[in-house]
Amino acid sequence: MNVLLIDLSNIPCWLIPLLVGLICAILGYLLGRLSGKGDDVSDDLDLWKRKNASLKADLDACRSQLKTATAAPVAASSSASMSSSFAAAPITTPEPTITLILFDAAAAKAAFGKTIKEDDLTVVEGIGPKIRELFHNFDIKTWAALGDTSVEKCQEVLNSGGKRFEIHRPKTWPMQAKLAAQGKWDELKKWQDEHDYGKE
Repeated sequence: MNVLLIDLSNIPCWLIPLLVGLICAILGYLLGRLSGKGDDVSDDLDLWKRKNASLKADLDACRSQLKTATAAPVAASSSASMSSSFAAAPITTPEPTITLILFDAAAAKAAFGKTIKEDDLTVVEGIGPKIRELFHNFDIKTWAALGDTSVEKCQEVLNSGGKRFEIHRPKTWPMQAKLAAQGKWDELKKWQDEHDYGKE
């Protein structure tokens, strides 16, 4: 008769490698999870670097405008009195390219079937609350300002928000904003109904 005997003296030989393997698997999993979160940090770092570069460019542009604005009166005052320098160099402001009309909330509500707040950029199809905040960060807070913004500048605003905004195409946003600024609500609503998510 054959009796199967289990040799218990060999248990440490297979139990120890099994425990070591299990511990290594758990540590490897945890290290992988920790190192995977580093990508999110690098994306955020890139976002803040782009915002910083954009703000520096805006600051440099403001400084250069300030220098040219202060240089003209100084040059004029060297040949005449201070009062004549102001008369010689009148301040001109660029005229807006959009003819603005007063906001008619009733007409907007009639066209869209919901209450529209003045200069709410989310009226433009394709712009939601997060993208509206990005435009506000670039001091584009009105329909007229968005209407005067180039498509390239709109794309720059989107790029400042990171990779999750790359899917959006702002090609028609300035045109839609111009219609809103001009109070052409029926025309805007008709255009949005004919186009899918603001795309031509």
